Amino acid sequence: MDFYDVTARGYEELHKEEQLKKIKLIKKCIKVKLKDKLLDVGCGTGLTTGPWRCKRYGIDPSKKLLERVRQKDKIEYNLASAEKIPYKNNFFDIVVSITAIQNFDNIEKGLKEIKRVGKDKFVLTFLKKTRKKEKIERLIKKHFKIEKEIEEEKDIIFIARK
Repeated sequence: MDFYDVTARGYEELHKEEQLKKIKLIKKCIKVKLKDKLLDVGCGTGLTTGPWRCKRYGIDPSKKLLERVRQKDKIEYNLASAEKIPYKNNFFDIVVSITAIQNFDNIEKGLKEIKRVGKDKFVLTFLKKTRKKEKIERLIKKHFKIEKEIEEEKDIIFIARK
């Protein structure tokens, strides 16, 4: 996680435009209700958590990124990894992980945790140029039912269910 701790100050400047573009595309694929609880796994500075209109939560293993969160809305952020999500089973209506899966220490364990805490709606994206691409795709397809797969400029996006 050292990389993200070191680059935290300029994170949004580097990634804001591309991440918001992905959120806009994803919002066309899933419906979110105001009463839904949404978890953003690998939320970073909250950039991919903020645009949703529902009860929002975010986790990230980088303390420095979480320190950069601008708390405009009521969003609960926690320092935690994907491999050990600090919430009970089936707690979230929707779980998203935007451009983070390739950074998980243990991809399969992280995906299992995402599935454990989610009820039935998942959005999972990762960098399509990662050397872990085939492994990530295989594991997502192993653990989730894929409703839609989108190849975006930089990411592969899976809209999935349990």
